[in-house]
Amino acid sequence: MVSGRRDIVFDQIKRLGLPATAAILEIGCSGGPLQQQLREAGFHNLTGIDISETAIALAHQRQIPNVSVMDGARLNFPDASFDLVVASDVLEHIEDEHQALREWRRVLRPGGQLLVYVPAYQQLWSQHDVVNRHFRRYTGATLKQALQTSQLQVLRHSYWNFSLFFPTYLIRQAQRLTSGTKPAETGGTGDLAALPQPLNRSLIWLLQAENRLLRHLNLPVGVSVFALARKPVS
Repeated sequence: MVSGRRDIVFDQIKRLGLPATAAILEIGCSGGPLQQQLREAGFHNLTGIDISETAIALAHQRQIPNVSVMDGARLNFPDASFDLVVASDVLEHIEDEHQALREWRRVLRPGGQLLVYVPAYQQLWSQHDVVNRHFRRYTGATLKQALQTSQLQVLRHSYWNFSLFFPTYLIRQAQRLTSGTKPAETGGTGDLAALPQPLNRSLIWLLQAENRLLRHLNLPVGVSVFALARKPVS
């Protein structure tokens, strides 16, 4: 699922029509796979940050330049530094979402854009969210409201990973029925598990098809939700 989301993020960036010189900041760059894809696509003014020292050390081992350890809610960049800010599965980790969004808006140039992905629906909350220290999940409406409150113009928002929404929803509801409440709030390792190869290949195929579909329309539900927003020119 991670590679499928990275593929849709990469495709959306390419379809923005930015010049190769565009200044792009990736918040939560991890070990740098998206940075590598963008560089191979011809973008060369790239910056990546992650709060994890281990992730940045891995990016350095891969010889990915211009990546550093930094808090995504407190950026050490001047105002109006970037044409595009990308934050995939970051905002839900930050307690004060408005502080983070104000910072992301601050470092955007007038007319610059923000592409943000977050997990969807509080009804899908699980041990995975607890283990990964999420503060919240979003709907399209709540993500749009958070962006607008931070004085960003929402150009588009849609759900992603429609294919897994209904199975995930049913599993979450079954967990609540068997436990009598929402999943335990401490301990555990989340609910991610390696899938059998045939099932994994089928899921990848479905996500690839969905990613192509998202070029033309928005999806009504999904496990994640994304938005493309813009900093006003004036």
